[in-house]
Amino acid sequence: MTGAIATPVDATPGTETASPATPGTAQPVAEFGTGLQVTRVTPTSDGRYEWWQGPGARRSDPPAVPFVSYVPRHTSGATSGARLVVPRLSGHGLAYLADGPYSAAAWLRDPRPQARRLVAHALAATGAALRELHTTPAPTADVPPALARLRSFVEGGDGSLAAVVERGDVHTAAVRRLREHAVRVWGPARLELLRAWCAELTGPADPVLVHGFASLGALIPPLHRGPVALLTGEDLGAGRPELDLGWLLGDLAELAWAVPVFGDDPGPDLPGVLLDAYGPGADREWAARAAVLRITAHMRDFAAYCDWSDELTDYTAFIADLIDEEGRRAVPGGATP
Repeated sequence: MTGAIATPVDATPGTETASPATPGTAQPVAEFGTGLQVTRVTPTSDGRYEWWQGPGARRSDPPAVPFVSYVPRHTSGATSGARLVVPRLSGHGLAYLADGPYSAAAWLRDPRPQARRLVAHALAATGAALRELHTTPAPTADVPPALARLRSFVEGGDGSLAAVVERGDVHTAAVRRLREHAVRVWGPARLELLRAWCAELTGPADPVLVHGFASLGALIPPLHRGPVALLTGEDLGAGRPELDLGWLLGDLAELAWAVPVFGDDPGPDLPGVLLDAYGPGADREWAARAAVLRITAHMRDFAAYCDWSDELTDYTAFIADLIDEEGRRAVPGGATP
């Protein structure tokens, strides 16, 4: 495994190829993206950073944030909780303000021990913020977009396939090839488990407002001072709270499998930090299953918006193992590879 799929595409701290941008200039710190979404990070005049996200070349629908008014503006623990940063419309995309130019995913590629401690702090803050977000009853029955894409893939389609082909939104051939391969590797029993987990995590009797894409790429630690930011908006929807926890746990499990960069000293137990900060009440079994869905969704989206890679065959085998163990390796004390 080279880890090309799991490795985040934003710049790694300390490895910039261009000169650092000065606050107040228009020079981006980083620009990256896929066919689904492009991101540009630019310093602001007051020393902060604007994270602008717009549609990628293979996505035709404009960004929309219909549920951001329901997002709590402040966490219950102002000193410990991350800020749930909602965007403003900017051109054809969405602009968020944060106090750092690098995501937690990028920091995890930095081999310095203090980088992992920084991510641990960010995950602790995020756990507290997600707990507050999950006190909000869902104002919608809408499934988060990433789960809708995954559910369609698992059930045998990819949205309205005819519309997808007409729009050219995705690498349709790559998605078809991936699903055909996954069906052979997973078999009907594993596919049925994925279907059941999608239904349970997005259709509980009393759904809460969920972030929908609480990933390491949306988590922005401050570069110097300021709150941790969790970019929040376009993927909001209804579901079980474990969906958001599992999304982050899945990111961590995927990176640990595909890009083992932590050396002999693994540092803080990042999954444990997140779950401890979230506190009691979360069902760790469902969080583990949600972690499997996160990794599967990432695999599907890579094929759809980046094209085929032979590493996807490694992913289908890895996910088969995760389904069999119901994602337990993603939670503290779970199974190990």
